[in-house]
Amino acid sequence: MGVMQRIKKPTTRRGKKVLLSKEPKFIEGPKQCIFIQGRKPSERARKVLKDIYDLKKPDAAYLNRKNDFVPFEDATLIEKLCYKKEAALFGVSSHSKKRPHNIILGRTFNYGILDMIELGADNFKSMSEFHNMKVLSGLKPCLLFNGPSWELNHDLKRLKSLFIDFFHREKVETIRLQGLEHAFSFTATEDGNIYVRSYRILLKKSGQRTPRIELEEIGPSIDFKLRRTRLASDDLLKEACRVPRELKPITKKNISRDAFGSKMGRIHMGKQDIQRLQTRKMKGLKRTAEEKKEMLLKKKKAKKEAKAQAQ
Repeated sequence: MGVMQRIKKPTTRRGKKVLLSKEPKFIEGPKQCIFIQGRKPSERARKVLKDIYDLKKPDAAYLNRKNDFVPFEDATLIEKLCYKKEAALFGVSSHSKKRPHNIILGRTFNYGILDMIELGADNFKSMSEFHNMKVLSGLKPCLLFNGPSWELNHDLKRLKSLFIDFFHREKVETIRLQGLEHAFSFTATEDGNIYVRSYRILLKKSGQRTPRIELEEIGPSIDFKLRRTRLASDDLLKEACRVPRELKPITKKNISRDAFGSKMGRIHMGKQDIQRLQTRKMKGLKRTAEEKKEMLLKKKKAKKEAKAQAQ
């Protein structure tokens, strides 16, 4: 059940600016995320959520207060906090005997729960255990999804979309090689295990124009196990992924591209008289003196015949 929205009329200029910032936009920026402590979170679950928060910063908020609730039974608290913090993504840590070291990741649409996936952190190595240089916060990471299970399994396919939403930042048109400093690797197996690894990309000298690439693991290193899921229906997901009419590309008629990417066009022209077609003026195409005399004689003859017919 979504949060009830009241119609608010701004009374000040600042209030109007705040309400305008909450309205839907054609081009969305990085999605905000909130991280919540659930019922009796374990130390491992809390550290997993804290490391994900450190990688998501500055587009995230970490709430230290513990909340006694179960998201799969009642998600009202999440919807209220997402509405209050203007967040589209959320993460919840909890722990129980039946589901130890539990992590719940999800997203909302129109301030209501869209997708919610429960993962178990079987093995975990935090960023602080890797004694090396880390990357700066706010970098756009390179996401790598290994294994065919990401496309064959419906739950993993939706989880892949959720991971992309979590770590997606500003939309860019071009990429600078020196700007690629952080890489995420997600490996999925057939039995529902997801191995998450984080690397720093190092560009070494290779003696050529293209540098030699090396990867240095910086953490966190997490082995997730897929548990419960609550996924949106196909109709609701289609509505959430709808592209506005203003952003759809305008199709141009009679224009296509071949297999090599060359632009091909078709034009429609009226009937043309080849005799009157203007060609390039060059010496080789000019009429000789004899040809000019013949043309004058033909014109005079044609005038006499027309004059005789008229009489």
